[in-house]
Amino acid sequence: MHPHTDHDGGPDLRHHGDAEVRGAVGVTDLAVNVRADTPPAWLKRHIAASLDGLAAYPDGRAARTAVAARHGVAPERVLLTSGAAEAFVLLARALKVRQPVVVHPQFTEPEAALRDAGHTVGRVLLREEDGFRLAGATVPEEADLVVIGNPTNPTSVLHRAASIAELARPGRVLVVDEAFMDAVPGEREALAGRTDVPGLVVLRSLTKTWGLAGLRIGYVLSDPETIESLAAAQPLWPVSSPALAAAEACVTPAALAEASEAALRIAADRAHLLRGLREFTHYGVRAVEDAEGSFILLRAPGASALRERLRERGFALRRGDTFPGLGDEWLRVAVRDRGTTDRLLGALRAVLGS
Repeated sequence: MHPHTDHDGGPDLRHHGDAEVRGAVGVTDLAVNVRADTPPAWLKRHIAASLDGLAAYPDGRAARTAVAARHGVAPERVLLTSGAAEAFVLLARALKVRQPVVVHPQFTEPEAALRDAGHTVGRVLLREEDGFRLAGATVPEEADLVVIGNPTNPTSVLHRAASIAELARPGRVLVVDEAFMDAVPGEREALAGRTDVPGLVVLRSLTKTWGLAGLRIGYVLSDPETIESLAAAQPLWPVSSPALAAAEACVTPAALAEASEAALRIAADRAHLLRGLREFTHYGVRAVEDAEGSFILLRAPGASALRERLRERGFALRRGDTFPGLGDEWLRVAVRDRGTTDRLLGALRAVLGS
């Protein structure tokens, strides 16, 4: 499998799920992968309490130390960022790479950031027939930066940590986007905290599980030299005091226990959604069954029209054709509680049976 180089007329890499619900009233949001009913009340109170310190410039030392302790690494291996999206921009601008490759289909922001920084980006496309897994994919040996998501957005596939680690090479930066890893029970296959994989850079987001997309908080885990290079490309005080307070709170033992419970609920709710979707296989609807994230990817004939008809019935789904490697038959659906899923399945029944 060969990487596909950028070309004009390709998918819109800047399309994100929030565009599906922007300005919508009374629509159930299944397009954005932020956990429903978040942030929790205790976290909102904690963030609100930090507002008393807004007159002072942000000091990220305590939050950095807390994140480092959560992953069992030295603070010098941690960089706090304004969401994982800032980290992609820093990687694209600060690292001296010549042949970056992105493993698709996956979150499009890394490629967009690399292209904006002037790079020509190679693509390795994972195939539906391989279950969107790394099996059969060939990353060019000359690639000096490789980006992969785990679990991958939008396929929800969880790659084996060993398979990803095999992509490491001397002189290669291996970027693993683990924005949804805390939605995986036990965070199995996580590489965060590993120091034995050469060139490893792990990105984490606190916005998905905790409902902090509007606050912008994430972090990078890597070797101290890489962290230093990325930090040098940041503006002064890149993370606000409320975001730092949130970061510190979200890595406490109590918060990690709450996230673990949420991951188990998500797994059960996802299984309920996948079971329900099997009812529609005779209409050509097929979900990627090996889903491990807080969302699922499904294929349906006439997906664009189906998405519009579901929107008319009050459900916003994420279009899939903006992800390289997917076409206009694909949709991404966020995992929600069973009641919401049952309402969605009822709407699907009505639309497909009409």
